[in-house]
Amino acid sequence: MAELSKDKFKIVGINKDEMDLIVRPNLTYWQDAWRRLKKNKVAMVSLVVLIVLAFLVLFGPAISGKNYQEQSLKLANQKPSNEYWFGTDNLGRDMFSRLWIGGRVSLSIAVIATLLEVIIGCIYGGISGYFGGKVDNIMMRIVEVLNSIPYLIVVILFSVILGSGMVSLLLALCVTAWTGMARMVRGQVLQLKESEYVMAARTLGASPMRIILKHMIPNTIGVIIVYITFDIPSFIFAEAFLSFVGLGIQPPETSWGAMVSAGQNVMDFYPYQLWIPAIAISITMLAFNLLGDGLRDALDPKMRQ
Repeated sequence: MAELSKDKFKIVGINKDEMDLIVRPNLTYWQDAWRRLKKNKVAMVSLVVLIVLAFLVLFGPAISGKNYQEQSLKLANQKPSNEYWFGTDNLGRDMFSRLWIGGRVSLSIAVIATLLEVIIGCIYGGISGYFGGKVDNIMMRIVEVLNSIPYLIVVILFSVILGSGMVSLLLALCVTAWTGMARMVRGQVLQLKESEYVMAARTLGASPMRIILKHMIPNTIGVIIVYITFDIPSFIFAEAFLSFVGLGIQPPETSWGAMVSAGQNVMDFYPYQLWIPAIAISITMLAFNLLGDGLRDALDPKMRQ
């Protein structure tokens, strides 16, 4: 057997200078989620589209410099031109200004309704899931009863009592819409309430409401954000549908649904009056849904690398 000499071996050892190097940067949950979201090109394009839409909704009427309610029968049904970028309607009103004023109304209804839904649904679902037992059974039976009521009936009742308009539409949409959020939060709370940090807070004497608001709901915030991005377009569509059938925003006020309803009457002769608001609704809903898909992947801790 050949003899082994020390010359054939090399001492590797440890490089103390490299011991403190971090192979992977230390990122928080939100920093890591943003890093992964930026890699999703479709979601980032959707985010840019929504930012542009928000800018136009806020400042679009000022850009055109025309009053969205100003009528002139001499200018009725003008096709898109350098003077009127999106044309005019049957009363000679500028379609560009009306589109963004209508978008302001539609998006306001969607955002406000979603915020009310999140507040009510999170508190209701958190209480139901945390206490469980009889409290949970009673609260969930109430949710099931509300879910069984067709929202069109609710909208009609509020329209009869309060009249057609933004307030009655908001109330009608929010009466039953929060039940889906409540169920989702309840399911998350049922999973979290046996966690160690919840048991520690309970041992230290924290009240149930503090545990729900400070520990459980913040730990479901990722799921809630994704739910919001899918819920806003559903409210936009609900407003457009109700305004289209005459149960939502009424003239002289406008919204995207009201503009589609008006354009539908003249679509054979002036199709742009229908297609312009319809395209705005479609782009907005698609952007929110694609952004929601990206957020769902970015906020999923299981996909963290």
